[in-house]
Amino acid sequence: VEIGVALGAKVIGVASSAEKRAVVEARGASAIDGADFKTQVMGMSGGGVDVVYDPVGGAQFEAAFRACNPEGRLITIGFASGDVPQIRANHLMVKNLSVLGLYWGGFLRFRPDILTRSLATLMDWHAEGRLKPHISHVLPLDRVEEGLELLRSRKSTGKIVITLPG
Repeated sequence: VEIGVALGAKVIGVASSAEKRAVVEARGASAIDGADFKTQVMGMSGGGVDVVYDPVGGAQFEAAFRACNPEGRLITIGFASGDVPQIRANHLMVKNLSVLGLYWGGFLRFRPDILTRSLATLMDWHAEGRLKPHISHVLPLDRVEEGLELLRSRKSTGKIVITLPG
């Protein structure tokens, strides 16, 4: 959300609860529940979307794929749903879509300069106040299990920070 808004994009975030959607909207984006992704996105965008950033995979990926405008781009960064989608090449061709895989860790092996520059840019934006990651919980080290459970149960609305003693 933060990066898209910082770059001037109209951002539509998908979140599972009203509390999480409120966090998305407070960051300058529109929010939907994703129950009928394509219909909701098409209504908010006045058509389809040009770029999708997908960390979920599965049915959400497929719905996002269908909501893409011709010449759109779908960037997949993970499969939180546990389901790795299969992409039909003829569908890519008909809509002239590009699907990009992005794994920052891979850049360490073949293009560490890109990763270094990207992270430096993000840190600069953070220092300038353009990026303000949402921190939903700050916990001491002795409560790390609680932090992990917040992640497992999907109850956090943002980053969980674990502080070290002293």
